[in-house]
Amino acid sequence: MSKRNSAAAKTAARERLRIEREREAKRAKVKRQIIVACSVVGVLALAGGIGYAVVQANKPSYWEEAKDAKVVAPANTSGTNGTTVILGKSTAKKVLKMYEDPRCPVCASFEQTVGPAVKTDFDAGKFKIQYVGGTFLDGDQLKDGTIGSRGEGSKNAMSAMGAALNVSQEAFLEYKTALYSAKWHPEESEDKFKSDSYLIEVADTVPALKGNTKFQTAVKNGTYDAWALAMSKTFDTNKDDVSGTPTLVMDGKKLTDSGGQNAPMTVADFTTAITAALKD
Repeated sequence: MSKRNSAAAKTAARERLRIEREREAKRAKVKRQIIVACSVVGVLALAGGIGYAVVQANKPSYWEEAKDAKVVAPANTSGTNGTTVILGKSTAKKVLKMYEDPRCPVCASFEQTVGPAVKTDFDAGKFKIQYVGGTFLDGDQLKDGTIGSRGEGSKNAMSAMGAALNVSQEAFLEYKTALYSAKWHPEESEDKFKSDSYLIEVADTVPALKGNTKFQTAVKNGTYDAWALAMSKTFDTNKDDVSGTPTLVMDGKKLTDSGGQNAPMTVADFTTAITAALKD
């Protein structure tokens, strides 16, 4: 091979090598750009995900939003936002205030044991009943700083009770009795009342509410959710120094058992307490 041909071959080889190196450099550059781009996208996605999570975490819950909703007051109510619920015969001169929380297990025991005696005297016209409902067992804080269980069943049940009250006073009282019954009242750790279908199932045991589409629609649509929260606020700001349930008050004085501390949990204690209160 001549020196010229040999030099030409070497030159061509060097040129091919240069071209190949340029190609490799371009491929490496493109790869780096892709990696950087993917990294940026990943960081943005992560930041976006974190941002979304933060927004969701700080987003008010349904019940927090319901606090600002317009209150629809049920029938058979009076006062601000319909939170004054007084039931009974107009001829009854005395009013028995009953402070209760729908999820309260002690309220359930009271209703199951003493409830029939209360109803007998109520039906006889010895007193009216003013119902004041609280929802502290859903996690609200009481005046003494006590925090209840967590959940939403008290508020949801209160709303359903508003739907029953909108039907009639009798439907409200019968529904309240059913909710506190041994068959339907859940353990404090079970938040069954958060389920609309469960509340409607309980309501089907009350003649005036069984298959009542207007009642059922109100429960499902949360018609009285804001009212339930307004009622709960009435409980929280009560002037009877009530911080627990059940509590019975007549003429500003609490009805208690023989120990003078707790609500009467037997028929005998209730009879003694209500007889004395009616005489005052």
